[in-house]
Amino acid sequence: MQQMLKVAGAMARAAAVLISAGTFSPAQAQSPRVPYVPTPQEVVERMLEIAKVTPNDYLIDLGSGDGRIVITAAKKYGTRGFGVDINPERIREANENAKRAGVADKVAFYQRDLFETDLSEATVITMYLLPRVNMELRPRLLDLKPGTRIVSHDFSMEDWKPDAHVQMEAKEKYGGSGGQSDIYFWVIPAKAGGTWQWELPLAGKPRPYQIALSQKFQAVSGSVRAGGRDTPLQNPRLRGDQLSFAFTAPVDGTPVKHEFSGTVDGDSISGTARLSGAKIQSQHEWSARRTAR
Repeated sequence: MQQMLKVAGAMARAAAVLISAGTFSPAQAQSPRVPYVPTPQEVVERMLEIAKVTPNDYLIDLGSGDGRIVITAAKKYGTRGFGVDINPERIREANENAKRAGVADKVAFYQRDLFETDLSEATVITMYLLPRVNMELRPRLLDLKPGTRIVSHDFSMEDWKPDAHVQMEAKEKYGGSGGQSDIYFWVIPAKAGGTWQWELPLAGKPRPYQIALSQKFQAVSGSVRAGGRDTPLQNPRLRGDQLSFAFTAPVDGTPVKHEFSGTVDGDSISGTARLSGAKIQSQHEWSARRTAR
């Protein structure tokens, strides 16, 4: 009985993983042996455009079906990468398609569980998976290198709001009957939450600054301690590892606008600060250290 339960669980997992970025019909997700419905080529093209893939990217397609996303990226943009799918027939088909397209030197396809696939090499990840599978993958995706781009066909990540959401009509969808496709796009954010401290040399002496950043996915907010008072950050923005924010704080009793931009790298941020006020117009290199998470 225990062995039967293990087999049943494995089959259920395989059914979920089988759904592919190249081929998926939500109504067919209960069976591991399903007729594949290709993602319309026009949707594939738009997904790659939204991700802004280049020859320098490495694309991993989770559930690659007949391989069309990885193959299109290689043919059109010179992008390298690979796809994984649980169905061996789809893997054979995808590798044959890559050879016919003349891109077998750039791409490959593997029969593999997507949950066991190493994603660390990816700069772009494409997928067409059930919502619950997206949610299972989400923690792994958020641990990827900041700046990694994620593109999902039709399904979101619930409260992780996309950086872009595009809707389009696809004539080839659902076997030619047509329908609307949703494309969701995210950029993996750096882990920027916590308390950060630094100094700027102003009017001949170092001035201390401290910001407290709160973070939920790519959304950040917080306040700065400067000039002896706490001030809310203005327009804080985090995209990948790029952080920017502004605030107005007194310097020797005079209001000065501060504009910061920098790169988050672990427990450090480095970049450029611009200050503008009645008595100060200056630009500085700045470097902050995280003192608490």
